[in-house]
Amino acid sequence: MNNNEANTKLFSEFPAIPTSEWENKIIADLKGADYNKKLIWNSGEGIHVKPYYRAGDLDSLGYIDQLKNGNPQIFNHGSVNDWMICQDIGTADIEQANLLAIDAVEHGADAIALNAREITTHKQMASLLSGIDPLKTWIYFNSSKSYPLTLELFFYEVSARGLKSELVGGGINFDPLSYLLLHGDFYVNYNHNLEEAEYLLNTISKRLPRFKSISINGQYFQNSGSTLVQELGFSLASANEYLASLTAKGFTIDSLAPNFLFHFACGSNYFMEIAKLRAARILWAKIVEQYSPKNPDSLKMFIHSSTASWNKTIFDPYVNLLRTTTESMSAALGQADSIAVGPFDMPFRQPDDFSSRIARNQQLILKEESYLNRISDPAAGCYYIESLTDGLAQNAWDLFREVERMGGMIEAVKAGFVQDEVEKACRRKESDLEERKSVLIGTNQFPELKEMMIEKVQDYGRCEAETSSAYKKIRPHRVSASLENLRLSTEEYISKGNRRPEVFLFTFGNLAMTRARAGFATNFFGCAGLSVTDNTGFETIDEGIAVAIGKKPDIVVFCSSDEEYEEIVSRAIPGLKSVLPGLIFVVAGYPKDTIDALKQAGVDDFIHIRSNLMESLRKFCKQIDIPLK
Repeated sequence: MNNNEANTKLFSEFPAIPTSEWENKIIADLKGADYNKKLIWNSGEGIHVKPYYRAGDLDSLGYIDQLKNGNPQIFNHGSVNDWMICQDIGTADIEQANLLAIDAVEHGADAIALNAREITTHKQMASLLSGIDPLKTWIYFNSSKSYPLTLELFFYEVSARGLKSELVGGGINFDPLSYLLLHGDFYVNYNHNLEEAEYLLNTISKRLPRFKSISINGQYFQNSGSTLVQELGFSLASANEYLASLTAKGFTIDSLAPNFLFHFACGSNYFMEIAKLRAARILWAKIVEQYSPKNPDSLKMFIHSSTASWNKTIFDPYVNLLRTTTESMSAALGQADSIAVGPFDMPFRQPDDFSSRIARNQQLILKEESYLNRISDPAAGCYYIESLTDGLAQNAWDLFREVERMGGMIEAVKAGFVQDEVEKACRRKESDLEERKSVLIGTNQFPELKEMMIEKVQDYGRCEAETSSAYKKIRPHRVSASLENLRLSTEEYISKGNRRPEVFLFTFGNLAMTRARAGFATNFFGCAGLSVTDNTGFETIDEGIAVAIGKKPDIVVFCSSDEEYEEIVSRAIPGLKSVLPGLIFVVAGYPKDTIDALKQAGVDDFIHIRSNLMESLRKFCKQIDIPLK
C-alpha cells in the first residue's frame, strides 16, 4: 500500500460534515448568546471575520479562477518565494553609510537603501558605493534633493567601473504625491514633477532598465495611523494618478508599469497583512488592464515591504523584535519582493551594530531555518487568507473609486479628503490604545516598572515647529508617543533629584478581588513610570494605615471587593489624612451602588477597565506636580 492509498483509506473514515451542522452545533453551545457579538470579529477594515472558514468560502471568490486561467503571473514568482533582504541605512554621512553598507552586504543583505541627500558630485557617489558591487546588490536611493542628479551620478559610477548597466537593479524614491502629503505642497509644482518623471523614465529605460523610477509610498499612510484598506486604496489612487498623467504624455503602459515600486508598511495584524499584499497585486493588475497592456508581465507588481514604525515602542524595546518578526513573516508569506526590517531601537536612537545585525538576521532565519522562501505563493488556497484578500480588495477598490470620482488623488488631497480619512482612523487607534482596547506590551499594559529610558532616548523634548502649508498634511508617527512622553516626563522629574512618585496599594479583604485589582492598579500606574508598592493583603485596616503612613506615598489605591470598599475607606481615609493631608485616594474598580458614598468619604477618583489610561494618568501626574511635555 502506498502513501496515497493509506491516506485515502484514513480520511474516508471521516464523513464530510456540512457547514449547516457545524453552525447548528455552535448555536447550541452558545446557549442563547448572540452569535455575531460572541464570534464575529469587526476587524476595523470593514471586514467581519468569521470564527472559521471552509472550502465553500472560496466558491464566491471569482478572482481565484481568473488568476489561474487568465493572469497566473500576478502571484507567480517561479518555483520559490524568494525575496531580497534589504538593509535601510538612514545616515546621510557618506563615510559612515559606506561602512554600514559594506557590513550589511557582507553579512547577508541583498539590497541596501541609502540616503542620497548629501550626494551632489561623482566623487561623493563613488565614496558612498566604494566596496559595493551593484551587479550583486540592489541599491535604492532615498531622501535625494534631486533624483535626476542622483540617477546621473549613479549611472556615471556604474559606467566608470565598466559594469553592464542593464544588469544593475535598484530604484529611487521619486514620489511627488507623498511629498505633497508630507509637506502640504508640491516640490515646485506637479508639472515640474512630471517633467522630472519623463526624464527619469527615459533615462532608466535606456541606461538602467532594471531600476525602478517611481515609488508609491503606501507606508506613509499606515505609519500615520491609516487602516490597511486606506493604505491600499490611496496607494493605488496615487499610482493611477501617475499612470494617467504619464500615458497622456505618450508613455505606454508597458513602459510605465514595470518602473513602479510599491512600498508598503507591514504591521502586526498578521493574516490581514498577508492578505493586503495579495489584494494589492490583484487590484494593480485590474488597474493596469484598463490601459491595454501588450506584455502580460506589466500586470506584475513589485512590492518592497518594511516593518511598520507606527506600533514600535521606546519602553520594553525588545518586544519590538517580536513585532518585527511576525511582520516580516507576513511580508514574506504575502510575497514581497524585498523586505526591510527596522532595528528594535529605532524609536529612540540611531540603530547600532547589534540592533542592525539582529534585524538582518531575522530575515536570514526566516529563509535559512524556516524556509519561507522555498514555496511559491505559500498562502494560495488558504480559506481564511483568501477570504480576507477578497474583503480587503473589495473595500480598497471602493475607496479607490471614490477617489477617482473626486477627480483623482491630487484633487482628493487638495480637498483634504485623504488626510481627513487617515486622521479619523488614527484617532480611533489612539483612542483604543489610551482606553486599552488595544494593547502595546510595555507601554499601555504590563510595563517594566523599574525600566528607565530617558538617558537612552536621543532628542527627547525636541519638537519640530509646525509650519504653514497650502494643504493639510499627514503625520507619520508612533501611536505610543503620547503615553511614552508622559512616562518620560516622570523620568525627567526624577532625574532632577526628585523622589520617584509613590503609589501605595491598600490591599484588604476578599483575597481574589484584592489580587486582581492590585495587579490592575500596578499595570495602570506603572504606565506613567510611578513606583508601585504592592502588599499581600493586610490583616486589619489599622495595619494598612500604619504601613501606608510609613511609606509616605503620593497616591493610595484601595484594592478590595465592591462590597467592602465603603467600610475600608470610611475608616482608612480619616486616619491617613490626619498624618498625610496631601494624599490622593483612588479606588480600583467602579462600585456603582456606592460611588456617591465613597466620594463623600474622601475618594478622589476611580480606575477601572473603562478608564481612559492617558487622561487619568495625566490628571494624577499633574496632581503630584510632575511637569508634563
